[in-house]
Amino acid sequence: MMSYKTILVQCDAGRAAPARLEWAATLAERHQAHLIGLHARPPFEPVVADGGTFAMDLLFKDHEEALAESESVSAKAFAAAVKGKALSSEWRSSSGYADALLTVHARYADLTVVGQHDPEASSGLTPPPDLPETVALGTGRAVVVVPFVGVPTSLGRKIMLCWNASREAARAATDAMPLLQAAEAVTVLIVDPASSEAGHGSEPGADVATWLSRHGVKVTVQRDAAADADAGNVILSRAMDHGCDLIVMGIYGHSRLRELVLGGVSRTMLVRMTMPVLMAH
Repeated sequence: MMSYKTILVQCDAGRAAPARLEWAATLAERHQAHLIGLHARPPFEPVVADGGTFAMDLLFKDHEEALAESESVSAKAFAAAVKGKALSSEWRSSSGYADALLTVHARYADLTVVGQHDPEASSGLTPPPDLPETVALGTGRAVVVVPFVGVPTSLGRKIMLCWNASREAARAATDAMPLLQAAEAVTVLIVDPASSEAGHGSEPGADVATWLSRHGVKVTVQRDAAADADAGNVILSRAMDHGCDLIVMGIYGHSRLRELVLGGVSRTMLVRMTMPVLMAH
């Protein structure tokens, strides 16, 4: 059975961080993986101040105090998540922007866990809203996005794999293999499939089910139609119907000069997710 050996998790002082860290630590313990907690210290960004140098010095002091407080809260949350668990862990705190740091560090991990954007977060140290997709599109690694509303009590017990016979979907399934193999049940969801020798084949879902079964995955296939609905909403609805606690899918889009362009399904999932979503590009 394949396994993860290094897991990276985004650490911050946000309200959703403790649940995210607990999820990542539990996963690391289950796979006997080394867990790395990465906290970012964004640089001070000068603004035009009427008070001149004196006012700028005060703003810089406030920034440094906020950084120290954020790091302290973040470090304590990470320590609490790993306490009592049988795993090796490592705390890292680096100067830089969270998305850029995670993108680099993730290349040396098997899996990266980040948080969904919390629209109610207001701190100036809050990671950018597009952090999950930036990391997923920029690393070449699988990224699990944990919703800010919390996570299910179970972890990877029932998984939904979104399959459209694309390169991205194949990459996501391969990167999620340790989770798929350990799951009690995996539902392969195919929305609006079309038979094609260049994609699904003559029997949509048959080939991917055979491949997964050879890896010991307990798999069933479900075909569905989106009709006039967004396929992302269909995925979320079916995941709830099956009692899933994790969704696996490919993420589509590209990044150019930090202007991210995503497919509709990817965007829907990042905004409306109610359970962790493993994404790969």
